[in-house]
Amino acid sequence: MSDEESRSNKRPPSAGPYRARRSEQGADRGEAGDRQAGNGADLKKEFRKTWRDWLADLLPFEPTDRPELLEMLKDASDRRLFDKEALNIIHGALAVSDMRARDIMIPRSQVVTVELDSRVEEVLPTVIESTHSRFPVIGDDMDDLKGILHAKDMLKLLLVDDWDDFDIKDYIRPTIVVPESKRLNDLLQEFRETRNHMALVIDEYGSVAGVVTIEDVLEQIVGDIEDEHDIEDDSTIKQLDHQSYTVKATTPIEEFNEYFDTEFVGGDLDTIGGIVVKEFGYLPQREETIHIAPFDFRVINADSRRVRLLQLTRA
Repeated sequence: MSDEESRSNKRPPSAGPYRARRSEQGADRGEAGDRQAGNGADLKKEFRKTWRDWLADLLPFEPTDRPELLEMLKDASDRRLFDKEALNIIHGALAVSDMRARDIMIPRSQVVTVELDSRVEEVLPTVIESTHSRFPVIGDDMDDLKGILHAKDMLKLLLVDDWDDFDIKDYIRPTIVVPESKRLNDLLQEFRETRNHMALVIDEYGSVAGVVTIEDVLEQIVGDIEDEHDIEDDSTIKQLDHQSYTVKATTPIEEFNEYFDTEFVGGDLDTIGGIVVKEFGYLPQREETIHIAPFDFRVINADSRRVRLLQLTRA
């Protein structure tokens, strides 16, 4: 064999088994690194799951409509995948997207206001007696809205002896104005974005119909948020106009009869909500209506266990 043939038969160094093994090991390490990086990305994605994703993990298949979703959620709760209180909150969160500002607003007739030309001596008693934290400031009438007065802004005045320089305009904060038809989920988002806790609700003619607070919206999701003042001043019936009212389902039948001059008889039932549910014959869902003379009752807030709030109109 010639020297030239001998050289042509030699393996190039790069083709040796050692270098091949190192190349394979490098590839393995690269794949492992890719897998590790991929796992990290998956973990980050896991943390970014929305509530819809978590629900999808809990449910065996994707529901096609809301009643089917609610039924599946109830089944998941029965299987102790989460507790009943969590189920009620989910019900409330779903209901909020359909409810509107007019369904939960404090009607105009019950709003405590402060007049623009009020002196400290007039404002402080109103703040103390009402126990509210925010007050619409008005000019000539309720429709002449100037802004919102926060009770906490008045506290520092208690340390001042001379109130001659007081001007309520220096303490007024801007407020948001929303139509009666505004959906509560959109209103809650607006509260978060503007950092306001109260909104003025206006009707189709631009007149103030009432006010709604962020607490009112949150109560539709998590239930009543009671404080020390709610026990003493618990309004169960609110008039919206001359024919419409909102009524808490827990209103005693005797109190309901006295307010509306009716003669409902509950028998073994104690509340107006109990009478309404009995007439339905089952636990109604939100927006279901029934006629119980002389009223048309509409369920505006309910969860999987009870009816919470009713709206009634004289038929």
